[in-house]
Amino acid sequence: MIRSFYYVPDEPVKVIEGVADFDELVKREDASIWIDLCKPTDQELYILTHDFKFHPLAIEDVISERPRTKIDDYNRYLFLVFQVVDYVGREEGLKIGEIDLFLSGNSLVTVHYDEHRIFDYLYNRAERDERLMSRGVDFLFHAVIDTIVDNYNSTLDIFEYDVDQVEEDVLGEADEETIKTIYTLRRDIVHLKRFVLPQRDVVNRIARGEFKQIGERAAVYFSDIHDHLVRIYDLADFHREILNSSLEAYYSSVSTKTNEIIKFLTIFTVLFIPPTFMVGLWGMNFAFMPELQWEHGYMFALIVMAVVVMSLVLFFRKKKWL
Repeated sequence: MIRSFYYVPDEPVKVIEGVADFDELVKREDASIWIDLCKPTDQELYILTHDFKFHPLAIEDVISERPRTKIDDYNRYLFLVFQVVDYVGREEGLKIGEIDLFLSGNSLVTVHYDEHRIFDYLYNRAERDERLMSRGVDFLFHAVIDTIVDNYNSTLDIFEYDVDQVEEDVLGEADEETIKTIYTLRRDIVHLKRFVLPQRDVVNRIARGEFKQIGERAAVYFSDIHDHLVRIYDLADFHREILNSSLEAYYSSVSTKTNEIIKFLTIFTVLFIPPTFMVGLWGMNFAFMPELQWEHGYMFALIVMAVVVMSLVLFFRKKKWL
C-alpha cells in the first residue's frame, strides 16, 4: 500500500493513495512530498528504481529486511535503515520492525513491512498539520525519527513495570517461573541496547551536520533525539542491573532456604544420635549386663535419653542455632 502526502505553498496538503507519477511531482522545487510504502508489492517497489532511481544496493537492503541500523550517503540522496522497537509484555517479548528512509532534495520515501501506531500518528499529523510538510523534507525526516524514538518511552514504561513485578516476586515467594521471567526480560533488554547503540551513533552523525541533505536548522534538532537515545540506553542498562541484582537475590534466597533445611535436618539428626547410641549399647547380646536384669532399667534408659536430648536442645538454643 502506498500513501503519499504532497504539499505546495499556499495549498492544503494533498493525500495521494496508490501509485502516482512521482517523477513529475518531485520536479516542482518548492513542493514537499512524503511517500510511504507499507507492505509494498513488487509493483509498488518498482517506483524506487523507476521514479527515484535509487541505487541497487539500497534497494537490496530494503528487500532483505535485515534489522541493522545504517546510514549511506549516495550524494543525491540519503539512505537510512532504522529500527522500530515495540514491547507489549513479557509473553510476547521484544518486537523489532524496520523502516527504510530515502531523503532527497524535496522528497522523503519510507518503506516498512509492519503496521504500527506511530505511522497512523504521522499520517494524521501530516494531513492535519501543515507545518510538518511546509518546513521541508529534512524536518519531516526528523519528525519520523523523533516519533520512532519517542515510542521507546512506552516500551521502557512496560519494561519498568515488569522489572518491578520481578522484584516483588523475588522478595516474596519466588519460583521457577520467576527465574524464567528474569532471563527473558534480561534478554529483551540486551536486544534493546543492541539496537539503540548504533541508532545513537547514526543520529549523532546527523546532528554534527555530516550530511548535506539535512540543513543546519534541521540538524540541530537531531541533538535532542541523540540525548533521548542516550537516556534510553542508560535506562535500559539500569533495568538490566536491577535484573542482575534480582537474579542474585533469587539465588541467595534459594541458598538461604536450602541452608535452613540442611540445618534443620542436621539438628534433627544430632538429637537422635545419643538415643541411638544408648539403644545400640543396651541392645548388645552379652550374657552379663547388669542393667538387663534391673526392674526399672527401661524407665531409666528413657529418662536418660530424654535428658540428653533436652540438654542438646538447650545447648543449641544458647548458641542460637534454633
